[in-house]
Amino acid sequence: MGGVDVEGLSAAYQDVRNDDSQTSWAAFEYNSSNTIVVKETGTNYDDLLKFCDESVRLYIFARVQTGDDLSVRSKFVFICWIGERVSPLKKAKMSTDKAEVKKVIQNFAKEMLASEKSEINYSFVQSEVRKAGGANYGSAR
Repeated sequence: MGGVDVEGLSAAYQDVRNDDSQTSWAAFEYNSSNTIVVKETGTNYDDLLKFCDESVRLYIFARVQTGDDLSVRSKFVFICWIGERVSPLKKAKMSTDKAEVKKVIQNFAKEMLASEKSEINYSFVQSEVRKAGGANYGSAR
């Protein structure tokens, strides 16, 4: 079949973006009928790393805190995780499917492609989002 569970992804996306919610990330996976669905959401960024296996494909939307002494801001990142053991055909399919996911996940400061956990650890992602944001005054957080 294929496609995207628009309603499910949209609800998770809005929950991560909601300033009143503790949810800081959402991971989306392919189910058995190749539809992209919500795999899990969570409050601790490090918890999502357990889903980033060498044999899976995930789309991740996460909140990252940036800012300086005067202002702490929430920024958002969209990550495409493609494990090293994913077949070339499935890797290629992600590029077209990503366009469908991005119809739901529309607002983010940084888009990243990753296949190693070091590329998605929180401090690295935070650094990449900070770079994408331009000027950074004061001490970094």
